[in-house]
Amino acid sequence: MTVREGKGRCLPSGYGRGVPHRRTPRLVATDLDGTLVRSDGSIAPRTKRAVLAVQDVGTVFVMVTARPPRWLHDLSDLVGAHGIAIVANGAILYDVGARRPIRTSLIDPAVALEVAQAIRAEIPEVEFAIERPDRYGQEPRYVNRWPTPDDTLVAELEILLAEPTAKLLVRHPSWHSDELLAKISPVVGGRVAASHSGGHSLVEISADGVSKATMLADFAAEQGIAADETIAFGDSLNDLPMLAWAGTSYGVANAHAEVLAVVDEVCPTNDEDGVATVLEQLFDL
Repeated sequence: MTVREGKGRCLPSGYGRGVPHRRTPRLVATDLDGTLVRSDGSIAPRTKRAVLAVQDVGTVFVMVTARPPRWLHDLSDLVGAHGIAIVANGAILYDVGARRPIRTSLIDPAVALEVAQAIRAEIPEVEFAIERPDRYGQEPRYVNRWPTPDDTLVAELEILLAEPTAKLLVRHPSWHSDELLAKISPVVGGRVAASHSGGHSLVEISADGVSKATMLADFAAEQGIAADETIAFGDSLNDLPMLAWAGTSYGVANAHAEVLAVVDEVCPTNDEDGVATVLEQLFDL
C-alpha cells in the first residue's frame, strides 16, 4: 500500500510508520464487524487484551455497531464497567448486561411505511425486514442471511411497520449495497437516514438525524468527554458520521474506499488486529 499525502498510517512493520495520537484518548469508540471483529466472527485474544487494558487505565471503551441488541450479548465481557453499547446504527443506547434499551430514536410507523412503499414503487424486487428494540421481523419473501430468532415476526409490510422501528432493512436480490444505496437515497430524500454497513445487497434505514455519531456524542457528553478526546475506528459508510465527529479517526485497511479517503489514520485490517495495533501504540501496551 502507498501512503497518501495528508493521511497518517498506524501500521506494524512492513506497512510503514504510524503517526501517534497527541495525547492519550479518554474515549475509544469502535465499530464491530469488519473493524474489531475478524472475518470469521471472532474477537482475537490480542484484541480482547488490548480492549481490557485500555479500560484498566481508565479510558472509556464503547462498541458502536449496526448490530441489533441480541448480537451484543456474547460480547458482554468487552463492554466495561458502564455496561453500555450503541447499537442499530445509533438508534439504541443499550445496557448489555441488563439486556434493556436505555434510550431509543425510532422511525415513526407512518414515515416508515411511506418510505418503504416509495422504495418498492421504484424498485419492485426489494425485500424488507425490521429491527425493533426487542424484536426482529421480516416479510415472508425476505431472504435472511443469518439465523432468524425464534420469535421472528413474519408478516406483510403494513404489519411489520405498525410499530416504531429502530431499523428498516432493505435487501435486493443481486445489487451491491453501494448501488442499492445510490438508488434508494433520492427516493427517501430527507425523511429518513439511509446507509449501509457492508452487508450483501443490504441498505439500513434509520430515523432522520440518527447515526452512530449522534448517539455517541450524547454518550460522550454524559461521560464528560469531548470529541477531541475521542478516537474512533470504522470500515463502512455507516461509520462516516462517527469518524467525522471523533477527534481522531482510524479506518482499517480493508475499509470502504470512501472511509479510507477521509480518515486521519489507516491501520491494519480487522484480520490483522488493526484496532489492537493502534491501542497498543497509543497506550504503550
